Amino acid sequence: MTDHGLMDFDALHGGGGADLGQDGPRLEVAPWQLDEPQPMIVELADQGEIRGPVLDCGCWVGDNALLLAERGFEVTAVDIAGSAIEQARAKAADRGLDVDFRVADATVLDGVEGGYNTVLDSAMMHCLSDADRQAYLAAAHRVSAPGARLHVLCFPDFVAGAFPMPGSLDEASLRRDIGEHWDIDGMEVRRYTTNMAPDALRDLVPDAAMELAVDDGRGRSLLPIWHITATRR
Repeated sequence: MTDHGLMDFDALHGGGGADLGQDGPRLEVAPWQLDEPQPMIVELADQGEIRGPVLDCGCWVGDNALLLAERGFEVTAVDIAGSAIEQARAKAADRGLDVDFRVADATVLDGVEGGYNTVLDSAMMHCLSDADRQAYLAAAHRVSAPGARLHVLCFPDFVAGAFPMPGSLDEASLRRDIGEHWDIDGMEVRRYTTNMAPDALRDLVPDAAMELAVDDGRGRSLLPIWHITATRR
């Protein structure tokens, strides 16, 4: 996650809640924090779609990075929220796992060395403005190895329209920006797991078409999301 004007992510992680943009709803918890890996990331790992070393951009409290470390991958994971990184480091220590968790801005990636074969983005990119997204994709290209794979989970415009996201999330804009440095291999709408019940999500954004949300069978909302795969040019 980043703090490029969308919200105060440290406040959200600390339990104080945060407003989503100037006119959006107030979040009391981070909907993306499952305290377990995102099921779509588990699926990618199961299918052999991850190659190390891995750079996890917007790692939050580190559950996806820890999953990959458990499976033997070398992982560097970055997030702008220092308190979330502190929790991620504590989780790694408790489980005896070695992950290089860093507080860093994904649009710059200062201090992050190159050579990554996989860049992973589990619902971070849609938090960026168009300019920040372009900077982020260029930075990810800079630190990745030739032929590296990019896996991005990013809300489409018809979902993000319910929230005041700062960037353009139509397919053409995403293809334009990703295609500047990466060859897009696929864009598929999948389902992203949140920790919010469908009724709670509808209460949060009552004017939005949240019939898009379905229950995953465990009381959690599944929202449509792009799974974008690309290869470093």
